[in-house]
Amino acid sequence: MSYSPRWLRRFLSSLLIGGQAITSIAKRRINKSDLIDQLMEAGPGSFLIVLITGIAAGTVFNIQVAAELSKQGLGSAVGGLLAIGMAREIAPLLTATLLTGKVATAYAAQIGTMKVTEQIDAITMLQTDPVEYLVVPRLCAMVVMAPIQCLLFFSIALFSGQISSTILYQIPPSIFWNSVREWLITSDLPFMLVKALVFGLLIAIIACGWGLTTKGGPKEVGSSTTGAVVMTLITVSLVDVFLTQVLFG
Repeated sequence: MSYSPRWLRRFLSSLLIGGQAITSIAKRRINKSDLIDQLMEAGPGSFLIVLITGIAAGTVFNIQVAAELSKQGLGSAVGGLLAIGMAREIAPLLTATLLTGKVATAYAAQIGTMKVTEQIDAITMLQTDPVEYLVVPRLCAMVVMAPIQCLLFFSIALFSGQISSTILYQIPPSIFWNSVREWLITSDLPFMLVKALVFGLLIAIIACGWGLTTKGGPKEVGSSTTGAVVMTLITVSLVDVFLTQVLFG
């Protein structure tokens, strides 16, 4: 029997678990009792960190870009550059990173703890599918909330960029927003949300998969959580390259 790394086996198992969850969703087998809690975790429970990071990202990006463009007499292009940079890359990728740190860790730790304390076995003995009971609500929550969080991040970053460019570089708001309208094309925002949805799907699948494949004692829960975050970030980064080429290339 050929040896394969444990992370690869867990990744493939996670994809199978994700496939089962998507099949259950298609058949409308959704654990609605847990769905609201997971929506709160992935949504309002994560709004503050997305809000603060969006303000910081928009301001810092604008300071870097506006400073150089103002020197070249191209201050009217600041809003457009910020908008396409955020929509095409920064907003979906940073939102996915934030949700990985906030939500994926919770998913992996919760399910991993249930696995090592044999609660998953108890659920199975009650003739309940653990994937349907645990993974489906989390998957639904991330698919719904990741695009909403991304849109929030994008909006906050734009507004913070406009305020900082007006205060620091005396760029009138009307010029800033005209630039945004001229540079953004109609497909940018839908494609941004597609990216966010795919990233949300990946985050839920990998985090839940790592949790369900946890073996050993409580110490392994920490290792699973760390492994889920690392694998999620690597996978999201690689998929981002592919999606960027397909959607914006």
